[in-house]
Amino acid sequence: MGGVESMSVSANLATQLPALLGVLIGTAGTMLATSLNERTRWRRSQTVRWDERRLDAYVELTKAVKEIHAVATQMLGEHRPGARRPALARDEGVGRLAEMDVRHTLAWEAVLLLGDEATVRAAAEWRHAVRDIESAARALPRPPTDVSVMVQRADVGRDRFYRAARESLGVRGGSVEQVRHLLGKPGSAGPAALTRRLPPEQSRGGPAASDT
Repeated sequence: MGGVESMSVSANLATQLPALLGVLIGTAGTMLATSLNERTRWRRSQTVRWDERRLDAYVELTKAVKEIHAVATQMLGEHRPGARRPALARDEGVGRLAEMDVRHTLAWEAVLLLGDEATVRAAAEWRHAVRDIESAARALPRPPTDVSVMVQRADVGRDRFYRAARESLGVRGGSVEQVRHLLGKPGSAGPAALTRRLPPEQSRGGPAASDT
């Protein structure tokens, strides 16, 4: 009698075993899929998080460099054909540049930390072009040379930085370059003069030496 019951239990287990295995496999598959989904979601959130920080860094650097550009070019107003604003007094301008330099340095460090290689290289080129304008403004009343060319170099550098930053962030929508429109303004030196005065590596879009 015991042998018959043992055989019956074994038969029941053999019958239920495929179902049990199916449940176990299904549970394991669900757990694996959930884990993969969670990991993918986490990676996506991290990517968005770093992109947001990178965007903030790029925006802060843009504001800092544009502030220096605006003040320095206004200080050089008397030496810029077609300048729309009255020239800014040297003493006032130098004081404002000193205040901006701190923000600019902090913004640059953030870009170095978070930016990709192409964007950092383009940012360095733009910074150096604007630094040339700032140096000319600080050297007043000594007459500067090639102010229009320096300004256009900065415009080219800005366009390259924007292009690299947009690619870094995956921004679509085509080109937003402005230098082609700006070259038509009064006092423009033209693209040939601009390229001729760029250092060889910058005229090819290569890296510019960085300063900290």
